[in-house]
Amino acid sequence: MPLTEFSGTLGVKRAAHLLRRATFGATKQQIDAFAQLTPAQAINQLFRQALPDPVLPPDPATGQEWFLSGNAASEEPELQHYFKGWFIAQMMGAGVDPSLSLAYSARERIVFFLHTHFTTIQSKVNSSRALYFQNALQRYFALDALNPDPEINFKELAVRISIDNAMLALLDGNANVKGSPNENYAREFLELYTIGRGLEGTLPTPTEPGDYILFTETDVQAAARVFSGWQIDDTFSTLYPDTELRRGTVRGNPLNASAHDNEPKQFSSRFDNLVIQPDPLLLNGNQATEESALDEIRQLVDYIFSRPETRKNICWKIYRFFVRAPHTPEQATAIDASIISEMADTLAANNFKLQPVLENLLRSEHFYDAGVGVSDDAYGGIIKSPLDLVTGTLRFFNISLPDMTTQTSEFYEATNEILGTIGSLGMSFFEPYDVAGYEAYHQYPIYHRSWITPNFLARRYDFIRQVVTAAENYMFNVDVEQFVINNFSNAVARDARSLIIELARYLFPHADNLTFDEGADDSSSLTAQRLNYFKERLLQEFDEAYWTTRWDQSAQDLREQLEFLFNAMLQSPENQLA
Repeated sequence: MPLTEFSGTLGVKRAAHLLRRATFGATKQQIDAFAQLTPAQAINQLFRQALPDPVLPPDPATGQEWFLSGNAASEEPELQHYFKGWFIAQMMGAGVDPSLSLAYSARERIVFFLHTHFTTIQSKVNSSRALYFQNALQRYFALDALNPDPEINFKELAVRISIDNAMLALLDGNANVKGSPNENYAREFLELYTIGRGLEGTLPTPTEPGDYILFTETDVQAAARVFSGWQIDDTFSTLYPDTELRRGTVRGNPLNASAHDNEPKQFSSRFDNLVIQPDPLLLNGNQATEESALDEIRQLVDYIFSRPETRKNICWKIYRFFVRAPHTPEQATAIDASIISEMADTLAANNFKLQPVLENLLRSEHFYDAGVGVSDDAYGGIIKSPLDLVTGTLRFFNISLPDMTTQTSEFYEATNEILGTIGSLGMSFFEPYDVAGYEAYHQYPIYHRSWITPNFLARRYDFIRQVVTAAENYMFNVDVEQFVINNFSNAVARDARSLIIELARYLFPHADNLTFDEGADDSSSLTAQRLNYFKERLLQEFDEAYWTTRWDQSAQDLREQLEFLFNAMLQSPENQLA
């Protein structure tokens, strides 16, 4: 059964929570608009709109796109950097009609989720076009419920990613040939991308070498033979028939896949002694064909996705990305038996389409902690990644990027600044440490806690200071006084306590029942001591009445005082949480 859904109006707290998790950030006005909606209405706005295809980026040296045409004058390392900057701009909805910007960002959120699952490493792939076509493949499958084709689903994505040029380069599929199988992709396909090894923290001790609980070394070897015979198409001329997306190709030619192992593949008892062999109707005499080799991959994927463990493993990835990551076996076991089981059933009931599972999760009482007897663990249950901190901050202040087509140099300068900041905060974008991807999304038991170290935390504070402090002269500097004037009523702005409380509602996951009275803050989600600290930072040596007078008089140093406040609130531990 689907998860029980919350039907009430979102309000500011729940709307901000949804937009933090489902997009790359929202303005105050967007949060206010979503606060008036029910979850069903909000999800329809985010995931059920017709969206434009991304405008492809130009090579500054030619002024023309190069992903499709292959015509580029810039050096390949520069092109790869331009691709990454372009993807960041898609996340922020740059150049998109404002009425669609949140929906556009929500789609890119799913694309990024798929990137964290079927990951890649820029330095290993070393091709901007291969990176783009994998990114485009993930985008094509992101909103799979909008595609009337029932076969456009997560299972089909698992097939297509197996012959994707970037994936062939990353995990050495290009070197996997008959008689000399390379097991790298097969191993990660089983362990990371599909069936997994079971619920982390609860795994039994293997009984023998090569036992990975849900599969064995024998299954890795057999799967490697299934995946054999494909190569990178560095001309990017091989297309899927239903899209303009490029893929790898078989060695030999379509009628003679000469490097594919055409013999039967025997799997272990963990895989029910599965045997995969070529369909005689797809062979060219006794020779493997591109069609028969691809069909063998589909046979393997069909079997793996028939296993409940596969559905659960995928749903756990969704849950940890969009809700939270449990850090103890007890927490994980409880969620697995209830929430994950329901999500896995929804995945199967919808023919392995990802979008219905995610939409049900983001409408659920569980996501909003609205069920009877639940706590508010979902709120602030994730530490913001460097990507989320940077894009979320820029989006909250409604900072836009230069136009990509008319201000190309300025556009790449801005996205380069963002990429540099994200890197300085500890996220090497498209360069995760290993083929499992960024540790925050898979590494038990710390998960997203890996983003925080003393060094990276100090740099997070530096980033905020640069954004909100005029003296820093940063590329993305914001006038916080003008921001307050534009976003809050005069009655709120002139009252120090009201301003702090209103800001907290939009900035922090927890901002309920706030009070400055230390004797009456038992039900407050922030202590009165914290709020009084923020007030002291705003007022400096002045009292509250004098702040009101100075606001009414538009005193010259109001911006400086507000910078103290915004630095204090945005550098706080509370703002590191999503």
